[in-house]
Amino acid sequence: MNIKSLVKDTAIYGLSSIVGRFLNYLLVPLYTTRIAAESGGYGIVTNLYAYTALLLALLTFGMETTLFRFSNKDGENGAMVYSTTLRMVGAVALAFFALVIIFLRPISGAMGYASHPEYIGCMAAVVAMDAFQAIMFSRLRQQRRPMKFMALKMAFIIPNVLLNLLIFLVLPKLFTLMPRIGLIYENMDNGVGLIFFVNLLCTFCVNFGFIKELGGIRYGFDKGLCRRMLSYTWPLLLLSLVGILNQVADKILFPILVPGEEGRVQLGIYGACVKIAMIMSLLTQAFRYAYEPIVFNGSRSKDSPETLSDGMKFFVIFTLLSFLAVMFYMPVLKYFVGRTYWEGLGVVPIVMAAEIFMGIYFNLSFWYKLSDQTLWGAVMSAVGALVMIAVNVIFVPRIGYWACAWGGFAGYGTAMLMSFLIGQKKYPIKYDLKAMFLFLLAAAAVYGLAYAFDCLFGGAHVVLQLVFRTFLLVLFAAFIWFAPGGVRQAARAK
Repeated sequence: MNIKSLVKDTAIYGLSSIVGRFLNYLLVPLYTTRIAAESGGYGIVTNLYAYTALLLALLTFGMETTLFRFSNKDGENGAMVYSTTLRMVGAVALAFFALVIIFLRPISGAMGYASHPEYIGCMAAVVAMDAFQAIMFSRLRQQRRPMKFMALKMAFIIPNVLLNLLIFLVLPKLFTLMPRIGLIYENMDNGVGLIFFVNLLCTFCVNFGFIKELGGIRYGFDKGLCRRMLSYTWPLLLLSLVGILNQVADKILFPILVPGEEGRVQLGIYGACVKIAMIMSLLTQAFRYAYEPIVFNGSRSKDSPETLSDGMKFFVIFTLLSFLAVMFYMPVLKYFVGRTYWEGLGVVPIVMAAEIFMGIYFNLSFWYKLSDQTLWGAVMSAVGALVMIAVNVIFVPRIGYWACAWGGFAGYGTAMLMSFLIGQKKYPIKYDLKAMFLFLLAAAAVYGLAYAFDCLFGGAHVVLQLVFRTFLLVLFAAFIWFAPGGVRQAARAK
């Protein structure tokens, strides 16, 4: 495994993901201070973006991974693979958008937005374009062009942030001078609806950055290749759908299980606090963007199992470090959301643990992708999704959004364990379980010391608390560097 290449690409993809999402996350304190929790407005945002994530998985139907797989298969023409993929996803996305527009009012009514069908039409256009762009972003990753990848991600995020600042900070000051703007603002749930139209504008503008990649569609369409790709990808579609269900089903189900304004209020609180835990998904995504092309490009190499083993260990190490960092600095990070949302902060460690399980499951998933046994991925993800949905359906009416957090924990944990146990029989990989367990114990010990300090010196000033926690974090970082099986040893070995 080329550790230097992995670190370099992870750094660039991580920069685009972490900096980009950080800028995007700056919208969360904006939203949660300008949209009061009791209004339920942030619940609308959380609910509609959950639908968008699910639909994006449906419209891309696993073709991102399929593009990687077939581009590196013997006897396949990479240009034709890309062109065929782009045409397939583009046709599906266009058909989806047309159907939504034709049946806009009944769809909006069924989703609970009969008074605002424009929200649904706007997000349908966004998700259709996102699906088409996802293939072109995958092409950039497959060609190892992280700089353009980062630039185009920023081309969406920066204007999106600036326009949202305009909506919530500048427009309200113009209401007295321009009453009509105030009326539009009020009719769109006090600016909430404008969030979706800003998203549409920024997504549309990104298309202009893909002019060169769009040219790849001219290579044509291979029907035989299409059939082979669909045969490979349909289990990945199921895998992708149930995988995203694990992330968003709670946010889709919540207004159904807790109807009315109360459901939107609780969903808004949960959706805001979960954003703090998303540092784990940032790390997982950055790691995935760099790691997936390396694994598939080297899938015919004899050291592929070693690549998977090393990748798993380093992922566990750095996610444990991230978990500790977020939890140790929670006295500061809680200001990331408005005070009216603080009651939901208790779900953060549960959601972060669930994200770790999801990341491990992703790393385990290569055994069925490389061996073309993708149906197993669909089965395991489906079981995990059913567990998560069951926990939500049974417990949300009783304990509210806490059930959403525990549902994700149970669902991802189930899929992770199944993938490990089945994978060791179908595609055995010698993971360094001893080293990973050692780092887990070290993280637990450090976390326990922080908890003990809080119990003994509960009245201590927050600065003293943060100083001690910083010391513990540095101690853990030193441990993962110097310990047997740690980062320093791996760097020397490579």
